[in-house]
Amino acid sequence: MMLRLFAVLLLATTTWAYAGLPPTVNRGYTTETVVSGLEHPWSLAFLPDGRMLVTERPGRLRLVGADGKLSAPIAGVPQVYASGQGGLLDVALDHAFARNRLVYLSYAEPGDNNLAGTAVARAKLVEAGGTTRLEALTVILRQQPKTVGGAHFGSRLAFARDGRLFVTMGERYQRDRAQELDASFGKVLRIEADGRIPADNPFVNRKGALPQIWSYGHRNPQSAAVHPGSGALWTIEHGARGGDEINLPQAGRNYGWPVITYGRDYSGLSIGDGTAKAGMEQPLYYWDPSIAPSGMTFYTGNRYPGWQGSLLVGALKEQLLVRLSLQGNRVLAEERLLPDLKQRVRDVRQGPDGWVYLLTDEDDGRVLRVKPR
Repeated sequence: MMLRLFAVLLLATTTWAYAGLPPTVNRGYTTETVVSGLEHPWSLAFLPDGRMLVTERPGRLRLVGADGKLSAPIAGVPQVYASGQGGLLDVALDHAFARNRLVYLSYAEPGDNNLAGTAVARAKLVEAGGTTRLEALTVILRQQPKTVGGAHFGSRLAFARDGRLFVTMGERYQRDRAQELDASFGKVLRIEADGRIPADNPFVNRKGALPQIWSYGHRNPQSAAVHPGSGALWTIEHGARGGDEINLPQAGRNYGWPVITYGRDYSGLSIGDGTAKAGMEQPLYYWDPSIAPSGMTFYTGNRYPGWQGSLLVGALKEQLLVRLSLQGNRVLAEERLLPDLKQRVRDVRQGPDGWVYLLTDEDDGRVLRVKPR
């Protein structure tokens, strides 16, 4: 009760209110540019040799060397719907990449009559004869059905310890469909690495439900990561006007959108039935007002004193990096880093060298390395 009262009093004196936890600001870190000249980069993945694969939303996949050298666009990338928030989005490596060279891409896939939908493809990364290309590209998952518009594709990829693949799907601005089990909108999906349906998915035997669905009632999850200790999936989704949520999606659970939310419509009007309802899950943590989260990672290195076990989150609207101190599934504190960056942080990754790397979502986007001052 006292914590909730503190949050109400906080609202009256500051623009920040985070489920009762006021953030601190830390100016003790800066960034150095690894590479620039990327057009709205969306995601990066580190290869075993320390190079990076970086996606650019207009539809290009690039290699970035440890020395910052930027490759020409890699051939063989699927055609994308490059409009609004759509385009080439997440990239992830297969657990056995060193052996099989398989790369996974999520993207907005174009359809007939200006329709589009989130899709996932995998292909083999081949480097030979001085060129780099994707071969044997296969689409392993498609949003059902495609729809109009360029918003809320979701699109993060996260591999579980057992090798199954979680895929986040935005509700494509069709709110009510996040509650419908016959469509991919507003869902977390779970598939085998080759696209097959796991036999233990929660809706495999329910008539009229898509068997890929793991959880539902999500808005636009643009962050996903598997906890290095528990192995549980964590996601973060955009709210509307406020109400960004951290969730721990569990099999068959309903996370409420648009029936319950801590946000409001962009018009200022309320959404749904309030903030709680029987049969619908509460978020682990939420932001109101919104930070527009995108990209997250659990920090496991030792480059930054006190960071081990923290959750790092990129913020598009607030244009900085957020560090959450955790104890189990509880958020103990929130710290704002790089408050003077003034660039949209689209992705956050820990490199094999233990440093933290950011992508800036700009016309002239950059890969940044975070360093202590």
